[in-house]
Amino acid sequence: MKTEHSTLDSAKDFPLPESFPNKITVEQNCDISQELHDFTIEVANANHIFWVKEICDVTLTSAIARGTGISGRSAESLELKMKNGEAIIAFASDGTWAGFSFISSWENGKYVSNSGLIVAPQFRHTGLAKRIKRKIFELSRVKYPEASIFSLTTGLAVMKMNHELGFEPVTYSELTNDEVFWESCKSCINCPILKSKERKNCLCTAMLYNPKNA
Repeated sequence: MKTEHSTLDSAKDFPLPESFPNKITVEQNCDISQELHDFTIEVANANHIFWVKEICDVTLTSAIARGTGISGRSAESLELKMKNGEAIIAFASDGTWAGFSFISSWENGKYVSNSGLIVAPQFRHTGLAKRIKRKIFELSRVKYPEASIFSLTTGLAVMKMNHELGFEPVTYSELTNDEVFWESCKSCINCPILKSKERKNCLCTAMLYNPKNA
């Protein structure tokens, strides 16, 4: 398999926890019947806007199939993420879109959220999700080196990936207070639960990476 491509560059390196690169080899040890894929994983830009509709459609379909909640992500917002270099996009060797994730900053860069991790159905169970998660984490550290990075998820696989990167479970009180962030939860089917709990908890597990503890 070829080495994945990366367009991240910075004057400062932010090494990942040692356990993550070692565990990422799990994709090479998957079931023998699985096809091994070569992916290009890079920082998204304006040239990738063409793929926004497919990303939105697959994200919504996936959430419905799992019966889980998802916060609203408009096509316009994802386009802006791409233009601002605040997203990671992946392609298969034949140019087919394969995966995506994006970051958002809150409270003037005090917090950064890693969100919207999605892999196209035909490329699931190849280890791609873990590789995108690694890249979006690297991008967050490069663009916002002092920020606390957080993730809200109901997915066990994402929780495990977060843990391997140094995230720890926290209460919602340790996340951003930015009302714009919490407004995005209104489109989630679990929002009534969040409101009934006075925004103290919900079905999503909150996880936080604090650079001061790294």
